[in-house]
Amino acid sequence: MLVEGTAESPQVVARHIVELSDPDVPAARQPYHASTGLARELDSPELHRLIADIQAYARNSVAELLNRIASSGRRLAGAGIAVGSEIDPARIGNPHVRAHANEGRLFRTVVQGALAERSLPSSIFVERELPGLAAQRLGQSEAALKRRLTELGRPLGGSWRRDDKMAALAAWLVLASY
Repeated sequence: MLVEGTAESPQVVARHIVELSDPDVPAARQPYHASTGLARELDSPELHRLIADIQAYARNSVAELLNRIASSGRRLAGAGIAVGSEIDPARIGNPHVRAHANEGRLFRTVVQGALAERSLPSSIFVERELPGLAAQRLGQSEAALKRRLTELGRPLGGSWRRDDKMAALAAWLVLASY
């Protein structure tokens, strides 16, 4: 989400989808999964190749997005990244759940790295904590924020799902920090 304005009056001006893995390489969507329900060996050459491909693909995708935004005359101050969890995958006993956690960490780290390469600061927000944190930092109730988030998506048209709202809220918090 691209959010402009002020902390008191944010506006979502664009929604962008950034592909972090090559859609023509299905295994890159879930690189830590060897097959349905099975975790890939962490030291396998296949996993190392998939990670390298994801890093390159995501770096290019983020750079393309930042270039499009810059060419529109906008200057970004920072980026917010909404994530499901920040748990250390090594602390998860279930191999399938651990694979998902490794993937979350991989994609988050790749995005952070791509932003850092462009000297764009980023902040990580855990989705389940985001509404409470935003309420505190923005001085609004969670119910008021929920209503405002619904309103923010109206100008974009189309669907406005929870992922969209969390991305907008993360961006709003970054906006509020400047």
